[in-house]
Amino acid sequence: MTDKKIFELHADVCKALGHPLRIEIIDLLQEKEQCFSDILNETGVLKSNLSQHLSVMTKKGILKTRRDGQSSYFSLSSEKVAKACLLMREVLLENLQEQQKILHKLNKT
Repeated sequence: MTDKKIFELHADVCKALGHPLRIEIIDLLQEKEQCFSDILNETGVLKSNLSQHLSVMTKKGILKTRRDGQSSYFSLSSEKVAKACLLMREVLLENLQEQQKILHKLNKT
């Protein structure tokens, strides 16, 4: 695999994470697998919308799915997915804190 190809694959996975609902789904699944209806209840989105997002995340290898009778269960493909999202959230919070410091200094003048 060429060096450039790994960047393309990485970007493809990042694109799959580029929606707030998908980040919320990762947050919901970080502790345990959940069935479709539980995720639907937690997120409050339309069934068709949730199904579409779960499908994209499964195809990109972010989620695993299993069927049990009529129910579909979803889980993270790796705990590293949740860790990566947590790291990005920490970066976001650090940036927000830095912006608040700047605003505070500006308001003092």
